Amino acid sequence: MIAPARRRGARLYQAAQADRVTSGWSTSPLPADQIVRRNWRALVARSREQLVNNSYGKAFQRSVRRNVIGQKGFILQAQVQGADGKPDADANRAIEAAFKTWSKAKNCDVKGVRSFLQIQKTLVNGLPSDGEFMVRHVYGRDAGPWGYGLQILDPVNCPVDFDEDRRPNGRFIRAGIEYTKMGRPVYYYFHTLDVSQSDYSHAGRAFIRVPADQIIHWFEEDLIGQKRGLPWMATALLRMRQLDQFERAALTNARESANKLGVIEWDEGFGPEPESDDDDGEAAEVELSSEEGIYHEMLQGQRLKRVESPYPNGEMAVFSKHNLRGVASGLGAAYNDLANDLEGVNLSSMRHGMQAERDRWKELQESLIESFVSEVFEKWLEYSLVAGKITLGNGAALSPRHLSKYLDAIFHARRWDWMDPSKDVKADADAVDNLFKSRGQVIRERGRNPRDVYREFAEDIQAMKDEGIPPEVIAALITAKSKGGSPSVPAVETDSDETVAGGGNDSA
Repeated sequence: MIAPARRRGARLYQAAQADRVTSGWSTSPLPADQIVRRNWRALVARSREQLVNNSYGKAFQRSVRRNVIGQKGFILQAQVQGADGKPDADANRAIEAAFKTWSKAKNCDVKGVRSFLQIQKTLVNGLPSDGEFMVRHVYGRDAGPWGYGLQILDPVNCPVDFDEDRRPNGRFIRAGIEYTKMGRPVYYYFHTLDVSQSDYSHAGRAFIRVPADQIIHWFEEDLIGQKRGLPWMATALLRMRQLDQFERAALTNARESANKLGVIEWDEGFGPEPESDDDDGEAAEVELSSEEGIYHEMLQGQRLKRVESPYPNGEMAVFSKHNLRGVASGLGAAYNDLANDLEGVNLSSMRHGMQAERDRWKELQESLIESFVSEVFEKWLEYSLVAGKITLGNGAALSPRHLSKYLDAIFHARRWDWMDPSKDVKADADAVDNLFKSRGQVIRERGRNPRDVYREFAEDIQAMKDEGIPPEVIAALITAKSKGGSPSVPAVETDSDETVAGGGNDSA
């Protein structure tokens, strides 16, 4: 007998069926605004708590900061070109030097506390628990000595429950942000306890309204139409807490079992009489203290019953590892790094796991460069050019008329060394020799500015020349490679008629 078409279709998607197994599972999709409004506060509060109390939460936060920002953060490389199409070395050095000066704590932070590197670390530190960050551009006297600075804002102060539908010109407010009718943000609202500072009030609450062009609001958009970020720890949060509670219970049980060897039982007809109870009606306790190397003689009718504890046992490690792998998957982190567990790991599996994780870090780095670092650079450059704060070696200031030309720049993000660096260096050398990569690309992939490397390279050659080292020795030192030969190396002129191989004018 052929089943009706309706019943045949119902079998196609078992997850969509409503039965005893799927009872309680949501069947009505919610828009992004409602999901954020209903869950944001609880998720942020619990994520922040786990960062304080959960070792794995703290390890994930450190891993994000270490891999996305690293020791040096995002490094500027100006790429201004002159009218002849060649790099304008003077302008590039002036912009990079001025940006380095501004990046000091006294200039870039309105509080004068954090350098630009520390600002980057602070913002990334909040992403696991908040899923977003907000930074304000500040100009003028309040910004500090440079006249332009950054103010870090706590996303909690932008009320996620502040919604208003009917605003002039079709505008609306969602999650503390005012939008045009097409969805472009125009104002951000922040709590203030001082009513005198507020410039907007709604439902008895006072707010400070900040134009959207003064705010950098960054988060990963997981849902179409999402207006606020959700904690990166959200999907792993419940499992993290349950695992933490399980480990605490096992530790408490083990401690109590270690302190308590057993209980004393009385045979029938023995033991305290009812009238020997204490005045409060509770039976008197008989305790037997234990010492090392001492045997105790039990009274007649007494026997010792040992208390056995099931936890921790051999299954606990397996159970904990299984759950922690789920936590690592939810966080998007490598299990071995998160759990600090290298047991049973070989070089191939470790490399595969690290490669997948590092691709994720690179993705985040590019997003932060595009949406945060580049915007800060553009605002800084525009203000600094107008204020005449970027000067050449002769003291002349760069003209703000060429702003579009001076905006040509890239930022280098942190890169990583592999576990077998000799093979990676050889692979890069082969790629350069076969024109698969340029020298500048290899240097950038290792997190450095090619021009800095070339400058150091030239300085090394000049220093050896200044010390009287013969040119042929300099050539041998610079072009020294492993046995097996190498392709010819471009030559550079020295003070004498001889040449030194290995100089070249490779550009990034």
